[in-house]
Amino acid sequence: MQKWIVKSLVASIVGLSLATTALAADPAKKNIVIGTTVGDFGDMVKLQVKPILEKEGYSVKLIEFTDYVRPNLALSEGSLDVNVFQHKPYLDGFSKEHKLQLSAVFQVPTAPLGLYAGKAKSLKDIKNGASVAAPNDPSNFARALVMLNDLGWIKLKAGINPLTASQHDIAANPKNIKILSLEAAQLPRARSDADFAVINGNYATSSGIKLTEALFQEKSYAYVNWGVVRSADTAKPWVKDVIAAYNSAEFKSWANVKYAGYKFPASWK
Repeated sequence: MQKWIVKSLVASIVGLSLATTALAADPAKKNIVIGTTVGDFGDMVKLQVKPILEKEGYSVKLIEFTDYVRPNLALSEGSLDVNVFQHKPYLDGFSKEHKLQLSAVFQVPTAPLGLYAGKAKSLKDIKNGASVAAPNDPSNFARALVMLNDLGWIKLKAGINPLTASQHDIAANPKNIKILSLEAAQLPRARSDADFAVINGNYATSSGIKLTEALFQEKSYAYVNWGVVRSADTAKPWVKDVIAAYNSAEFKSWANVKYAGYKFPASWK
């Protein structure tokens, strides 16, 4: 009789505990699917954000992509609830082009764009006609052009919008730089075929390239990446919980150690 009472009490306590955990999650949305590019953004979910949200009663699934097109389409179509892989200029341009209703709701630690050695091993090795591999999507290509301008390898026209710079905005190319446009994910491998490569930070780190190996890094903070949701979801409780996870003291403390050298969200200052 006593054993039965003890078992009943234990069962009641466990049930109460589970019920309390479940009530912490948005009752209308307990399963969250997050899409990221392969690498650091995926690691942030696996190692920190997923456990934090699961403690609150959510079930979290991560889907990793190797390109910059499918994550926004998947989010718009409902296959994802959140994606984390892009900066605001890219989101704005992609959403306008594809007529998507997506909203940026929180920033994440972001590895800056960097210029890395290819066949040439230092900035001093720049030669006339040198080749530079760069991301082929418009916003990241613009970032690469701004970097080359900052290096003095090309000169951009005065008064242009640096967020939308293109080949047509190059006023001078004294070193006859040959810019090779490639898919961002291919750039780490393309280093052996070019003198230099401009590589997005997440693809650099996921390929085993240390950010400290960069010969030059972009100066702008305009490209800190964002977590994005469908515009219709921005006020929902589960979105607020995702935002809270990424801005939690636990996540900040971990990220400051794990991602030294990254650019961090403005709200963290």
